[in-house]
This record gives sequence, structure tokens and C-alpha cells, in this order.
Amino acid sequence: MSEKKLYVGGVPYSVADQRLGKVFAEHGTIESARVVTDRDTGWSRGFGFVEMENQGEAESAISAWNGTDLDGRTLTVNAARPRENRSGGFGGGRGGGGDRW
Repeated sequence: MSEKKLYVGGVPYSVADQRLGKVFAEHGTIESARVVTDRDTGWSRGFGFVEMENQGEAESAISAWNGTDLDGRTLTVNAARPRENRSGGFGGGRGGGGDRW
């Protein structure tokens, strides 16, 4: 692993950024902690990202938290992968039965 940014899946829906950071601070200095939320509702999507100060702390946090329980949900913790480029969403095919007319 060459990254210090972690993906955290299975985050309980009641956990906010501050608590996520506090949980991971047990294993080192936290540079940032963010629970991903739905842009329309603002509700948690059940995963987030934590950035540790260095790689050693990130590895320690992965070892300590991956597969463990937090408020009744099992966490999946691993090195975050780079974000994939996604298409704009609109465009492309005609969609939903448009060819019938």
C-alpha cells in the first residue's frame, strides 16, 4: 500500500464526519474524515474516507478496523483507489422505448 487515504465501507448511517475521524484517531493523526452523503437528501450513503498522516498509521488502522463491528455494522477498510472518471450521465442512447414511434 502506498496510500494514506482509506476507504471505509459499512459505516453506520448515524455516524458523521467527526465521529468517523475520532474512531480512526485511535491509530494515528487524522488529516481528514468524511462520510459520503446523498446530494439530494443529505443522508449518509454508508461509506466514507479517512486520510491518515502517514502510510504506517493507515496500515495500522486497516489492520485494526477491517472486518470489525461499529454500532452493529461490519466495517470494510482498505486503501482508497483513485476516483474513476465517469461520463456526464445524460446523452448516449435514446432510452426507454423511444424507438417504437
